[in-house]
Amino acid sequence: MNTGFGKMAPDKNTRESISNNLMAITGQKPIFTTAKKAIAGFKTRKGQIIGAKITLRGDRMYHFYEKLVNIVIPRLRDFRGMNELAFDGKGNYSMGFSEINLFPEIEYTRGAKVFGLQVVICTDSKNKTETMQLLASLGMAFTSKNEEKNRVVKETVVIEK
Repeated sequence: MNTGFGKMAPDKNTRESISNNLMAITGQKPIFTTAKKAIAGFKTRKGQIIGAKITLRGDRMYHFYEKLVNIVIPRLRDFRGMNELAFDGKGNYSMGFSEINLFPEIEYTRGAKVFGLQVVICTDSKNKTETMQLLASLGMAFTSKNEEKNRVVKETVVIEK
């Protein structure tokens, strides 16, 4: 699980509040990531803190996954299942959340800076189908290919006069 601070990186108070939110969600303290080299276009310097990451293993991993599948993902607006295209073919599944307010531990407060979160589920599976079967057996819902095609067709219909 990781997040980038973006423009909030120089602000120490914001960094600490994001760190506390991540700790509340996972029960584990995050590690801050630093820039490996300076990039003028992004206004970053070498060694500057630019994000935070957490690697969950064991019981904490299973508790987080259960909360993710049973509480957080169903809270998504217009949820019809997770996208099948997010597999990388090597046993990993990636998903991103634009807001962290979906998690029950986070209280929504006006004026607080909203940040996104990326969750990567790494498995020992060898390919996409094994990983999909494993995650489906653990309770994750996926969209079928027919629903995905129908959704794309409905969005691309053009009415001509």
